[in-house]
Amino acid sequence: MRDKATDPATDPATDQPSGAAAAREPVPYGGRGPARTIAVILLSSGLVIVGNGMIQTLIPLRSELEGFSTTLIGIQGTAYFAGFIGGCVLGPRLIQWVGHIRAYAGITAMLAAMLLLFPVWTDGWFWAGLRFAGGICVATAFLVLESWLNDQATNENRGRVLSLYIIVTNAGWILGQLGVNLAELASIMLFVLVAVPVCLSVVPVALTPTREPEPVPDPRLDLPGLFHLSTVGTIGCLFVGIAEGAFWTLGPIYGAERGLTVFEVTMLMGAFILGGTISQWPIGKLSDRFDRRLVILPVVLATVCTGLALAMVGDIGFWFVFGLATLHGALMIPIYSLCIVHVNDNAPADRFVQVSGGLLLIYAAGAALGPLAAAPLMDLTGPGGVFFFISAVLAAFACVIAWRLRVAWRRDRAYRSAYSWQPRTTQQAYEIEAEDE
Repeated sequence: MRDKATDPATDPATDQPSGAAAAREPVPYGGRGPARTIAVILLSSGLVIVGNGMIQTLIPLRSELEGFSTTLIGIQGTAYFAGFIGGCVLGPRLIQWVGHIRAYAGITAMLAAMLLLFPVWTDGWFWAGLRFAGGICVATAFLVLESWLNDQATNENRGRVLSLYIIVTNAGWILGQLGVNLAELASIMLFVLVAVPVCLSVVPVALTPTREPEPVPDPRLDLPGLFHLSTVGTIGCLFVGIAEGAFWTLGPIYGAERGLTVFEVTMLMGAFILGGTISQWPIGKLSDRFDRRLVILPVVLATVCTGLALAMVGDIGFWFVFGLATLHGALMIPIYSLCIVHVNDNAPADRFVQVSGGLLLIYAAGAALGPLAAAPLMDLTGPGGVFFFISAVLAAFACVIAWRLRVAWRRDRAYRSAYSWQPRTTQQAYEIEAEDE
């Protein structure tokens, strides 16, 4: 036993931890401490997601207004997703170096400053650089918040915490789309309004007395191992990333070139998220009963059909397009979760975080390729080109599934995972779900 009088981690006068040891000790709140901490972390997460969702639609629309080419807008989207990959890799090292609170405060301040720089110099390549740096900042911010959330969750409330995080994520994305309507698209006010929730997200984290979470592990990517576990799931994450990256970057341009108002464009993007939120449970439950490939294949084929409908639809009114977008999102968004759960069906439970984190990097790599590949097609064929591209990518994925069903109709699985929503933020989010399972 250490002598309290000589222990540097103990204050002899008060017999309480001091210095660094005190920082590591949880601050008591009675019985409501963890719940209050979780609430403020969710609040910070929601504020960041609102800002990020808003900028994802604002930048393409403003770029189109500034006269940037569709290809350059695609490069900006590619830069963001490339930066996001960099944040997933470099973020854990930054957090280990300076700690969670300092990392979050510094990264968020950089993100807010970059948001305010957009209207200062309206150059497309400069904006691409800002998007790359912003992707790094967003990924690191999510790493901090998700690791903190995982640290505060317990075995008794982990499932509820994950469900709340899903609700906050989806609601934040939808509110972010609608936030683009708060000011004129040509004014600098929208960039100021985006920076406000990002800055405010620091307040709950910085002013909440709590212990530092455990260090964030670096993501590991084992491509041969992932393909060995599931060819369909691994290729699916790449193809879905390509399709969704193209959609998030060029979807607002599709609406603008079809003559929709800014409000209608934001509603269109929100409809995609809304549809995906509604369909997660029924599609997931269906995949738990059958071979997941037999569920993924018709969902992918139906997504190809809705994509072609959106590409070829004429001037038939906004609400019909809104309904198609809702259906398209209801089909496309769950594919990523289906692919990850299918891979984890073939993986030991103790490899869940490693496998899911690797698949997330594959998805992000695809998302970085998607806008770059889809933009030239959109230049050639008009606004519907982005959905022609999405349909072609997913049709190729459907061919992969059909091929795998033919060569490996049945495969014994040592593990069978229950379907669950899979986040597209950072690898740290999978820690919450892994502990829950």
